Amino acid sequence: MSRVIFRALGLVFFTALVVGALLPLATRAANQSIHVLRVEGTIVPVVADYIERGIEKAEDENALACIIELDTPGGLLDSTERIVQEIMNADVPVIVYVTPKGAWAASAGTFITLSAHIAAMTPGTTIGAAHPVSGSGEEIPEDQMQKIVEFSAKWMESIAQERGRNVEEAQLAVTESKSFTDVDALEANLIDLRANSLDELIALIDGRQVKLANGLEVTLDTSSYTTTRNEMSLVEGFLHAISDPNIAYILLSIGSIGIIAEIYSPGMFFPGITGAISLLLAFYSLGVLDARWGGILLILLAFGLFIGEVLTATFGIFAAGGITALVLGSLILFPEAGSLFQVSPWLIAVVAILVAAVFAFVITRIVRAHRRQAYTGWEELVGKTALVKAALEPEGMVLIKGERWTAISEKGKMKVGEEVIITRVDGLKLYVTKKTKGANK
Repeated sequence: MSRVIFRALGLVFFTALVVGALLPLATRAANQSIHVLRVEGTIVPVVADYIERGIEKAEDENALACIIELDTPGGLLDSTERIVQEIMNADVPVIVYVTPKGAWAASAGTFITLSAHIAAMTPGTTIGAAHPVSGSGEEIPEDQMQKIVEFSAKWMESIAQERGRNVEEAQLAVTESKSFTDVDALEANLIDLRANSLDELIALIDGRQVKLANGLEVTLDTSSYTTTRNEMSLVEGFLHAISDPNIAYILLSIGSIGIIAEIYSPGMFFPGITGAISLLLAFYSLGVLDARWGGILLILLAFGLFIGEVLTATFGIFAAGGITALVLGSLILFPEAGSLFQVSPWLIAVVAILVAAVFAFVITRIVRAHRRQAYTGWEELVGKTALVKAALEPEGMVLIKGERWTAISEKGKMKVGEEVIITRVDGLKLYVTKKTKGANK
């Protein structure tokens, strides 16, 4: 009797194991959804987050496959490593498809493409040129660069071996920056197929066998399928858009100018708020892109000198120093060798010319005001009307004839925007009272 019971239990256990092993296959066969991701632009952390999220969603929903449409000039090594690891360890078939015509998968894109279970290219696309460059901009010593190249070549070798691709040709993309057209890549066994469209790609992968990271071998059946596009979220799209050297530079310029405008004309709020937000976004972007701290500090010094010019009126000395620091900081902000992360020289020139023009106008007004003051003397200000720019409690700031003066209220507090009458001048301070109706301006 006991033997019968043990045999029955053994049969139940064996049946459970078989069902458990076949269940994922049955589930995958039942779900004919193919998830499609789209990556266009540089490979930065937000792109790695997006791909990780997309693959994990495809896994959770037992999708038939996950296709990554790729068009990239390259990107950051850390982000590339994250993406490659996610693809290599995926429990869903991952197909990287370089598309549309004219697209390329250079540098980081080469590693990503070759790491896929199935790699495909649209006719007229290019892959390769995966030689490493410095991300932070410093000139790397020759011996250290050699070590980085050797490491990258070994990494490429391990990827190619795991996916059964041509190791020698894959390594040449790293060591000699070799590039391949779609035809060359197929002949060199770097990719698996060429397809003119997404529908053609899906038709071509029908019946292909893929071995997943968990050891499960899957035969793709695309005879009946649906596609689900998982686009970047609004936040991801926005962060990816500002992860661009030119955008970061523009944000840094807008932020600094906004802060200067708020200091020059306190109480306006809008320039200050806009400037603060722009600066925060600029620092995020510059941090993501590994910008040189030397360049950032020089640009901040430049705008500090501009603020000094506004507050102290040095007749152009601070402004000239600021423009010099701005141009130098802009030029060294990103490495010269890496055109992928570099501020456009035209953008630098436009910003420098605009700043110079603004301060030429300001300095001209200051010089004219000082000439008038030297001719007439400060006593002419007595009895004139000034505008409160910083609340007088009792000390604050007023504006008169385009100049800011420290002012002291002789009676009561005065709000921003109120008009006041100057009663006397003591050095560089004005004493004022509230303007009454009928008083002369």
